[in-house]
Amino acid sequence: MHDKTLTELAAGLASGAFSSRELTQAFLARIDRLDGDLNSFISVTAEQALVEADRADAARAAGNIGPLTGVPLALKDLFCTEGVKTSAGSRMLDNFIAPYDATVVEKLRAAGTVSLGKTNMDEFAMGSSNENSFYGPVRNPWDPAAVPGGSSGGSAAAVAAGLVPAAMGTDTGGSIRQPAAFCGITGLKPTYGRVSRYGIIAYASSLDQAGPMARTAEDCAHLLGAIAGHDLRDSTSVARGVPDYTQELDTPLAGLKIGLPKEYFGDGLDPAVESAIREAVKVFESLGATVREISLPHTHYAIPAYYVIAPAEASSNLARYDGVRFGHRCNAPEDLMDLYKRSRAEGFGEEVKRRILMGTHTLSEGFFDAYYKKAQQVRRLIRQDFLDAFDEVDVLMGPASPTPAFDLGARKDPVSMYLQDIYTIAINLAGIPGISVPAGFAGGRPAEGRPVGLQILGAHFAEARLLNVAHQFQQATDWHLRRPALAEETL
Repeated sequence: MHDKTLTELAAGLASGAFSSRELTQAFLARIDRLDGDLNSFISVTAEQALVEADRADAARAAGNIGPLTGVPLALKDLFCTEGVKTSAGSRMLDNFIAPYDATVVEKLRAAGTVSLGKTNMDEFAMGSSNENSFYGPVRNPWDPAAVPGGSSGGSAAAVAAGLVPAAMGTDTGGSIRQPAAFCGITGLKPTYGRVSRYGIIAYASSLDQAGPMARTAEDCAHLLGAIAGHDLRDSTSVARGVPDYTQELDTPLAGLKIGLPKEYFGDGLDPAVESAIREAVKVFESLGATVREISLPHTHYAIPAYYVIAPAEASSNLARYDGVRFGHRCNAPEDLMDLYKRSRAEGFGEEVKRRILMGTHTLSEGFFDAYYKKAQQVRRLIRQDFLDAFDEVDVLMGPASPTPAFDLGARKDPVSMYLQDIYTIAINLAGIPGISVPAGFAGGRPAEGRPVGLQILGAHFAEARLLNVAHQFQQATDWHLRRPALAEETL
């Protein structure tokens, strides 16, 4: 059953080929058997999952079901889940049991899905490799020597290895799309405000967005339909109706206008990655699309703008972790100041400390106008670039990452790590949706190389169009059907 897509599993449940309990037990057994090699889960909630599976089977027997009833999935350990440890991958929250559900968790529960546990991640979603977790790095199922990408690396690795058919991630600067690319799966970042952020532990509030990670665009369409929608508890949630994202999947692509940003095909792009992307674009041309080069002239400002704005918001959001109200608390503090200093020094990892310091400096008196205000002005220019581009084309395409997955420990310099997000960060600054789909392989290890992700971008709230374009590509190719050797293991 682990080799089926979420859509196929839902159909199997509907036909009575197997029960949700049988399905849940099968995936729990795979996690128990295989995750020791990957470290993709922080917490496995087996007992709770079986209760939810039995509830789903009872609902199905009573005829009270939806398209996702009884389907198992996993949650990035950033989504508050009532009664379950929600750590954000940090020592700071290693002892935090969430007292309520995030809106995404509520919606998935209402849809009848079964949560198998919480996946590993870069601490507080800060990272591009999943090496910053308090619980240790996650390994890429295609090559255990490689990173799975970050910060949603645990979710991506678990789906790629067949430990779970789908998982939820969050994307602040590429943290769904880049690990999806590195692990050869499909990952969707919706428009900012399309999915509620209530109950998601915040990194950068004006950039964070939750989204689905699965094997296919069709799977992501089902999941987005379940989690999207307005939420009064989230002031940034958009009051807009939720369409049936599966309805347009089979629409032909004849006449589709594709733009290739010239800034995405310059220096720093691995030639093998570029070749895979250009071959993917040829598939769209064969499906009736037209392709033209366009320009996003402020792209090169995206990384410096992001690394002013995101750390500034992070320094504010993480100020609440003080050793008093919840989270890690140092032993035997001498006074209040000692409590604050040692609790935060012990609770936060190096990358989180680095970004807190950067953000605090940016927001300090004398630097706010020079850095934070200027970065927000640049952000507006970046957003306008995309608005202008979508006046000319329907979608934009390019690589999700300049390289395939790199080796664990290979990027010691923070700046070289930050540059991994060069093609994904601007999308968060602009608030538009983006999806990464498998589009080939590059590199020399393993024999076939490591996965390459094609990134497809659309205008605000154009998720249905993106899913249609991605689905048609997957109908014409088989990259999304390729599986690492680990995923082929049967129990």
